[in-house]
Amino acid sequence: MQSEDFGGEPYVVNIEDLTLANDDYRQAKWTGAHMQITLMSIPVGGEIGLEVHTDHDQFLRIEAGSAKAFMGPSKDNLDFVKEAGPDFAIFVPAGTWHNLVNVGDAPLKLYSIYAPGEHPRGTLHHTYEEAMAAEHAE
Repeated sequence: MQSEDFGGEPYVVNIEDLTLANDDYRQAKWTGAHMQITLMSIPVGGEIGLEVHTDHDQFLRIEAGSAKAFMGPSKDNLDFVKEAGPDFAIFVPAGTWHNLVNVGDAPLKLYSIYAPGEHPRGTLHHTYEEAMAAEHAE
């Protein structure tokens, strides 16, 4: 499935409103040649999933909800743990294993910026399960 991806064209948007209105697990909204923004809605008790990006840093900003961020040098050593809520930014250095878990009682609404992009242009995953199936198919 594909979402409307405005990448490659100038784009001005109220990012908070856009993020809060998103009910999909992951939706790429702007995919350019060197950067991508995705919107995420993580259900109560859900997570982004443990991952690592070896060649780029990642920025995440929470607009609504409560999360626990886990980071570390390996998937078995997530020694950095912090709680975060609305208006918090999370910076993930390249090569750092990380996961974000919704620890609140409402959907966790956030956006993520990758430079360069991480997902195919127009990526749309309604659920975590759909996203994991797509990633394992690649």
